[in-house]
Amino acid sequence: MTWKVVERKIGKAGNIKQQQKRQQEWNRKYGENWQIGYFIDHEFVTQEDALETIYYKSYEEHFADYPKDLEELIQTAKTLRNPHSEITGGADLQVPAIYKYLKNKNLELQGNEVVDIGTYGSRSHKLSVRLSPLTIKVTGNPNMTLEKFWQDKKCLVVWEDH
Repeated sequence: MTWKVVERKIGKAGNIKQQQKRQQEWNRKYGENWQIGYFIDHEFVTQEDALETIYYKSYEEHFADYPKDLEELIQTAKTLRNPHSEITGGADLQVPAIYKYLKNKNLELQGNEVVDIGTYGSRSHKLSVRLSPLTIKVTGNPNMTLEKFWQDKKCLVVWEDH
């Protein structure tokens, strides 16, 4: 019994309606024994688990390598938002990852501004770009951004009984 890749480069998650349509298509095509995720060190990791092992860890490493970004974020932001997610209805991964990091380190935002995390539309702050998944390096690969990893390495697998 093992996970078998049936589709690679499955694209962005899209909004809720688009996600539901794709999931219905996959259910029709593969039954309900499919998952979206990544192969990390030759082992399949679901997308939900990769949020912790990849997304969160990438931000954790960024803040360790760039403590001034963390300091500026804490001093500037009252709250964080992802305008791309708000406008498109797509998944917001970076804001929850940053909030989780702050919580795990017992840190709180102390500023007065809403700081956008990402590069969609107009940015509230230069920090928006520096903390964008288009800029943050993925854990374990300084030559690839978090967004590139998240989109390019994502695959659809089905469980195969042998």
